[in-house]
Amino acid sequence: MNSILLIDDDERLLFLISTLLRQNGYDVKTAISAADGRKLLMHETFDIVLVDWMMPNESGIEFVKSVRNSAEHISDIPIIMLTALSDIDNKVESFETGADDYIAKPFEEKELIARIKALIKRTSKQTAKQILHFGDCVFDIDTDTLQKCGENVSLSSTELSLLKTLCKRPNQPLSRVELAKKLSFQVSDRTIDVQITRLRKKIGDNSKQPEIIQTIRHIGYMIKCRF
Repeated sequence: MNSILLIDDDERLLFLISTLLRQNGYDVKTAISAADGRKLLMHETFDIVLVDWMMPNESGIEFVKSVRNSAEHISDIPIIMLTALSDIDNKVESFETGADDYIAKPFEEKELIARIKALIKRTSKQTAKQILHFGDCVFDIDTDTLQKCGENVSLSSTELSLLKTLCKRPNQPLSRVELAKKLSFQVSDRTIDVQITRLRKKIGDNSKQPEIIQTIRHIGYMIKCRF
């Protein structure tokens, strides 16, 4: 049974959504604030987090930032943002902060369950298989080994960190800001563009019309790969 952490300061919505999730076979824990949710994350294991954007004291966006910047095991947990804010700028901010998905209220119950299932399925595949294929390349995340047409490809430490970050969340858009934060040293988001260009060259991706490391408008980059 998959376990979900639901964070929302609206007790009525907390009850309604948690009831829906339990009816669909999920084990659900609830938190009335971001701080309470973080405490649960530190002491229990969850497959996914649903967090509401509009909360007092600490918003959902601030919560996601704190989780993604954490050095603890919780930093890579899948997160879906729930919010009444639905314009493109809000969506972009949500993804740039590190949310994996975004659902605008009001939403259909079937849509919420479908998105949860899709995200859990995607992340469980990532955990089970650490070898990814893209173009003529094979990348083993566990051993940091990249091969192109059967030959080892040499990567700088920055290129390797960038590739690993992209491959840990394959087929999902990552912002330049988030990519910069994941690297082992401080770089500007514009420096990411330069590193992406170098990495594309190493893996044989056309920088003018990239098919592997794709540019996602208004957001950042996404690596298209298969397991």
